[in-house]
Amino acid sequence: MEDHVGEHEKNRETESVIEKIAEKVHGDDSSSSDSEDEKGIKSKADAVKTKIYRLLGRERPVHKVLGGGKSADIFLWRDKKISAGVLGVATTIWVLFELLEYHLLTLVSHILIFALTILFPWSNVSAFIKKAPPKIPEVIIPEDVVLGVASALGIELNSALAILRDIACGRDLKKFLAVVASLWVLSVLGSCCNSLTLFYICFVLLHTVPVLYEIYEDQVDAFAEKAEAEFKKQYAVFNVKVLSKIPKGSLKDKKLA
Repeated sequence: MEDHVGEHEKNRETESVIEKIAEKVHGDDSSSSDSEDEKGIKSKADAVKTKIYRLLGRERPVHKVLGGGKSADIFLWRDKKISAGVLGVATTIWVLFELLEYHLLTLVSHILIFALTILFPWSNVSAFIKKAPPKIPEVIIPEDVVLGVASALGIELNSALAILRDIACGRDLKKFLAVVASLWVLSVLGSCCNSLTLFYICFVLLHTVPVLYEIYEDQVDAFAEKAEAEFKKQYAVFNVKVLSKIPKGSLKDKKLA
């Protein structure tokens, strides 16, 4: 009897061990299937993200498009005090030079005269009145900042010259039409206002358009997608009715003749 009970207990132990192993195997299968499902969901989500239209084919965030760093923080109003201060300084300069008709050399001269008129007597009188002289900070422009600005300007100028060269070689008709239209708009703006006002308008746009686009990104991208589709449609019609009817190769034939 005791032997029978012992065998029964051993059978129960082996069955429990088998059940645990089976549960573990099923658990691993379920976890692997869950992980596969999660991977499938993530892949689908990534595919959906890649299908989302972004303005001008943008793949990076607006902050990265603007170059990142402090300049992008200023344009996107990450620090409202600094952004407002920069915009306020630009507005003050525009008011002085445009509305009050101040000249740059006159303004700089008056500011230096005012500062020296205060600091020079203060530095000399401080020894007699037994007070500390004014602490005038030593202003040194870092060399790497100057080189960085010059390098950035050089890169932008070189890219602009490369684009103009490609257009002049007749490689891209769309780019040619876009650049001509942009230059025409700039010529109209230049006839309406001077360079300082145009620069100030661009500066204000840089402080308003990117941050508004970042807030209403989805709505703007949806509207831009519809506008681009309509532009492609109209360009296809223009290509069929006008561009396709322009004779090609006639000049080469004349030269050969």
